[in-house]
Amino acid sequence: MNYLRTAILLAGLTALFMGVGYLIGGQSGAVIAFVIAAAMNLISYWNADKLVLSMHGAHEVDETTAPELVALVRDLAQRASLPMPRVFIMDNPQPNAFATGRDPQHAAVAATTGLLEHMRREELAGVLAHELAHIRNRDTLIMTITATIAGAISMIAQIGMLFAGGHRDNNNGGGLGVIGTLAMVILAPIAAMLVQMAISRTREYAADDLGARIAGRPEWLASALRKLDAAAHAIPNEPAERNPATAHMFIVNPLTGHGMDNLFSTHPATENRIAALEQLAAQMGRGGYARQAQPRQAVPSHGPWGGSRRGPWG
Repeated sequence: MNYLRTAILLAGLTALFMGVGYLIGGQSGAVIAFVIAAAMNLISYWNADKLVLSMHGAHEVDETTAPELVALVRDLAQRASLPMPRVFIMDNPQPNAFATGRDPQHAAVAATTGLLEHMRREELAGVLAHELAHIRNRDTLIMTITATIAGAISMIAQIGMLFAGGHRDNNNGGGLGVIGTLAMVILAPIAAMLVQMAISRTREYAADDLGARIAGRPEWLASALRKLDAAAHAIPNEPAERNPATAHMFIVNPLTGHGMDNLFSTHPATENRIAALEQLAAQMGRGGYARQAQPRQAVPSHGPWGGSRRGPWG
């Protein structure tokens, strides 16, 4: 089912891409846009994870460079019955994280230095379990492809804005002229963003639920979400601001000023997510889920990762 959703998404975003090309260059522009979109679809499937990680300056770590973090991810991956994903760290003060990759066998989890500095071990476990839930639910393919294609649509729309002023009705192949071009330049990024929102909200609730079950304690993730939401408003995420099409990939919206369930939010309201987790905690307590084995003490549980500003991950 997820592959069908991905195919529909690619078709829709490709059509938007072609629409912008048509309004900019007529039929020739549409053909060129189609060729570019087809190439981007292939590149996105095989390399979108690398592109997104590069956008956010993520560097890979292992048992030597980040033993505690890698050990915690490994424990949680085993609990989730997943292959061990690659682990990345982003040098970014905003506490946040995302997962990427085309399938569980080619997945990666990326955490910011801010996340490692400000989260207690239990909260970090909740966040990482949430990201592993995205991998297990096979959300990462559609998340990553959406980020790259939607970003390309925004880019070509901005290029169209540069040329719109020089277009005339009689030389625009679509016959829509400057007004049509400007309308598409404005509407195409909004349409792409609406697609992101449509796939993001229900996906986040599902990942919260499964992630809480993987970690065994919904309150860990709920506590982390409270901190993450507050920090996202107070600490800017410069790479995300430069690449807003990737915002839906993060556990909380990394862009400032988006904290409510409104039309232009890529995530559900944090208070709604916390309420759902609290309800799940009550259910798990009655059903015995909370008594599952917890991840071993791979990360120090005291203070902001041993008192070091950067933590033991360097």
